[in-house]
Amino acid sequence: MNLFNQLKTLEDFRRKQGQLHKLPMVLIIVIMSYMSGHFGQRAVGDFIKRNEKDLLKLFNPKNKRLPSYQTVARILKNIDFEKFSKVFYEWSKNYIKIEKEDWISIDGKAIGGTVTNPNSSKQKFINLVSIFNSKTKQIIALGKVNNKNSEISLVQSLIKKLDLENVVFTLDALHCQKKL
Repeated sequence: MNLFNQLKTLEDFRRKQGQLHKLPMVLIIVIMSYMSGHFGQRAVGDFIKRNEKDLLKLFNPKNKRLPSYQTVARILKNIDFEKFSKVFYEWSKNYIKIEKEDWISIDGKAIGGTVTNPNSSKQKFINLVSIFNSKTKQIIALGKVNNKNSEISLVQSLIKKLDLENVVFTLDALHCQKKL
């Protein structure tokens, strides 16, 4: 199944009245934008403007209109990250080959700009854990945690989900757990 059809399996969280642009189309445009080196909401908007003619021809959207960067921002802010990651992983595992003795790096990073209250000692931020194949330079899977403390259980569940054998994992000392 191609990625566009795989994204159609995601439930659209928007009200029917607010669905001028189909969710799979918006997500594919965002992915295309990121793959072209255009990161961030305004950059995606610039990508859409620069490629308007080709995108209109490719997607043939309702009313011949493409999403604005504000629409893209609302969708990215409200999409269920876990469900999106699962759909993307299901698609990508058909294309990413992991060979015996590949080195698989796992690390979590807090995303800059996601701190909600910088003056509080109990800051909330978004932390992404990525699983990366060092040989092919590909991200195999991602996971999201709301704080650094829950990274351990997320990494354990991601490793279990990947079901990999005969590979070498590299992780932070944080993950030196008996259970892992």
